[in-house]
Amino acid sequence: MAPVEQDALAVREQLFHERVREYIICALLFASLYILCHFIITHFKKHTDFTAVHDDEDAAVNRIALGLCTFTLAVALGAVLLLPFSIISNEVLLSFPQNYYIQWLNGSLIHGLWNLVFLFSNMSLVFLMPFAYFFTESEGFAGSKKVGDPALVPLCPLLCDCLLTQLLQGIMARVYETSVVLLLLTLLVLGMVWVASAIVGNDAASRQSLYVLWEYYLPYLYSCISLFGVLLLLLCTPFGLSTMFTVTGKLLVKPRLLEDLDEQLSCTRFEEAAVSHRI
Repeated sequence: MAPVEQDALAVREQLFHERVREYIICALLFASLYILCHFIITHFKKHTDFTAVHDDEDAAVNRIALGLCTFTLAVALGAVLLLPFSIISNEVLLSFPQNYYIQWLNGSLIHGLWNLVFLFSNMSLVFLMPFAYFFTESEGFAGSKKVGDPALVPLCPLLCDCLLTQLLQGIMARVYETSVVLLLLTLLVLGMVWVASAIVGNDAASRQSLYVLWEYYLPYLYSCISLFGVLLLLLCTPFGLSTMFTVTGKLLVKPRLLEDLDEQLSCTRFEEAAVSHRI
């Protein structure tokens, strides 16, 4: 093999190992965030939501919704921690540029994390959160088979396969109903965005076709959702800060360093004199 081919093969092998290392690091980080978010949700959720469910189908639906909510919270936590992680990794690389054990904190890893967070955040915002809500509220289309009594399984083991099949059919019926509701909701939102852009826009092309759906309307819809989030943040931040300062003021003891002791003594003498005069 020629030296040029060996060098090209070595470069390709190095790129392959770097890509595998980035995938492993991303998977470990997301797995850690997912486990942490699972403990957070299971700590704050009501115990009657997911544990005290006697129907196997409802219990399975609740577990799926719990997984989707945990995934969404993990993505949100990753989006919050991504900027500090980028800053800290950059400072570490600048402080120890020749250290071999921290060279995995490179720009390619940070760029890949930003792309994954952007992709998963959009997927969670547009698909996963609405799907989890409508999935828990769905009951399946009319005529779908429901799961029988699970207490009969120990009495007749032959019913286990039948009940499992009915469970899958009931879950798939709910999945179909949720997908239809999401499709109708998507068409409604896209229609409202198209009507709003047609009213605001001055060109005739915006009123005639949806040919530029991917290039114009979807970014416009994303901008509208981002604007709604910013307005919600501006509305909730003052209330949150006021509540935080109120709770902090109740828990902390006010310092008495700036109080005038002479003034307090004078007030005490006046009160004593007033009480003595009344007596």
